[in-house]
Amino acid sequence: MVTHPLSHERPGRPRSPPSKRRRAAGATPEERAQPLCRGLGLRAPVKKSKCPSCPGERPLQGDAAGLCAPGSPEPAARLELQAFRDYGASWYRFRKGLESKFHPREPLAQQPQVTAEARCKLISWLIPVHRHFGFSFESLCLAVNTLDRFLTTTPVAADCFQLLGVTSLFIACKQVEVHPPRVKQLLDLCCDVFSRQQLCNLECIILNKLHFNLGAPTISFFLEHFTHLRVESCQADAREANNAKALAKGMAELSMADYAFNKYAPSLLAICSLRLADQMLHHQNPLDLHISGYPEEVLQDCTDKLHLLVSLNGDSLPHVLPPGYF
Repeated sequence: MVTHPLSHERPGRPRSPPSKRRRAAGATPEERAQPLCRGLGLRAPVKKSKCPSCPGERPLQGDAAGLCAPGSPEPAARLELQAFRDYGASWYRFRKGLESKFHPREPLAQQPQVTAEARCKLISWLIPVHRHFGFSFESLCLAVNTLDRFLTTTPVAADCFQLLGVTSLFIACKQVEVHPPRVKQLLDLCCDVFSRQQLCNLECIILNKLHFNLGAPTISFFLEHFTHLRVESCQADAREANNAKALAKGMAELSMADYAFNKYAPSLLAICSLRLADQMLHHQNPLDLHISGYPEEVLQDCTDKLHLLVSLNGDSLPHVLPPGYF
């Protein structure tokens, strides 16, 4: 039997009221007052940094080679590229071997109350939510994968589908983000329709149903791999490759919301998104599709379907690129 934490105090002893400092320090993050965000119509606040920058402080500058320049992203990019040279091929083979295990092809086959339209609305809602919090694209991909894999195991009521979405995002962010969202923030997004206990209970159910197998190979991983591969093989410079990757991410978001694309593996969607991005950006050296190992007819079918999807939803893509591309 769970009892209130104050029930063990001795009766009859007066308890002095805690000071304001103690009350604030003892409160949980969910109990502290938070400002409401007005952007995008979302109510959950973005967590702010605890270390504000000093007005007179300037970023450190490195030596002539730029090896120690925290203000510049190039050293980190060089380290990332070096890690790709050392481990990229073996890591890709390992993740590619796991792809079929983590790929739910028909997650709605056993769902009497959840339709493809409801799934599209939920994922289309999760996309701006993950941007609002500043979460990575990997978190979004893992959330959608967790959602779909759970749908293959358990029937979900229509009125609990949104709770499944935010709980899947919560689980994904715990794996990827340095600062995952607080439960209160996620519940605020749902207009407090659900309770903290409901979210925590569903989290446990999801983890048990999936046997804690959460490290799915995602579209995000394959986009990064193919981008590093083309830069390393000098098929494109870094700026051109990154622009193609940014546009490909936007296409991948659209494909994740469309249930018809569930039949395509993440690696196939990644390579076709990059190729279509090269075509839209008129790059002189487009990505070679054959590095993925897929047959030509499979690549062409997926690329054609993506092109149709983009043509129907092109208005949602310009935000992922610098001005002047559309």
